[in-house]
Amino acid sequence: MDFSNRYVALGDSFTEGVGDHAPELPNGVRGWADRLAAHLASQDGDWGYANLAIRGRKMAQILDEQLEPALAMQPTLVTIYSGVNDLMRPAVDIDALLVSYDEAIGRLVGSGAQVLMFTGFDAKVSKIFARLRGRTAIYNELVREISDKHGTGLVDFWRFREFDDWRMWAEDRIHMSAPGHQRMAQRVLDALGRPSSLPEPELPDLEAKSVAERLREQAEWTRDHVGPWIGRRVRGASSGDDLAPRWPQLRRP
Repeated sequence: MDFSNRYVALGDSFTEGVGDHAPELPNGVRGWADRLAAHLASQDGDWGYANLAIRGRKMAQILDEQLEPALAMQPTLVTIYSGVNDLMRPAVDIDALLVSYDEAIGRLVGSGAQVLMFTGFDAKVSKIFARLRGRTAIYNELVREISDKHGTGLVDFWRFREFDDWRMWAEDRIHMSAPGHQRMAQRVLDALGRPSSLPEPELPDLEAKSVAERLREQAEWTRDHVGPWIGRRVRGASSGDDLAPRWPQLRRP
């Protein structure tokens, strides 16, 4: 199927759409990239869309598995978010990581595609992930250098303070909620310089909770999400090990 505009999304759980539950869709999620693609098609129907992102993927896996298939589709627009899973490992060579990223971005830009990169989020509101702020800041500065070098667009997630609101995050406190994905789609449209008719995210009302309720929620979160996450790291496993890309071929959004 031929399209005059072809959008290919690359990355990990952030781009796959984890946290935006949609049982009727592949892998049970929707996400900001699906929302973006549908909006682009509503403005100009001649869009093809593929999403190659898979949760848990690290930088080398994303580049090894997704770059060549993306280039083969001759994309006119590419979004790529990669490397944050690497930052969560006990040890990481951020400089070496970004050398590979630089080469991949150069190839994407050289194909003629419009490319959008992302910085990592400033997780200062999280007691667990706030310890990664230093790594993420270094990663972000290198991402900005690569973006400047190749002339890509940049979605500067680090500076999006609305995501300090926990209602923008799913129950696991790692992935964005449906409102968070909706807001990210708006932010990406802003970075593309395109007008948005997407509605504002509908946030649930804030609930006043007792100390006991907050402690119980913290214990449940640790049991249901932190424990399994640590267990996968110990085993060298990933939540995406048995998953395939949601939209591996260009399709109408």
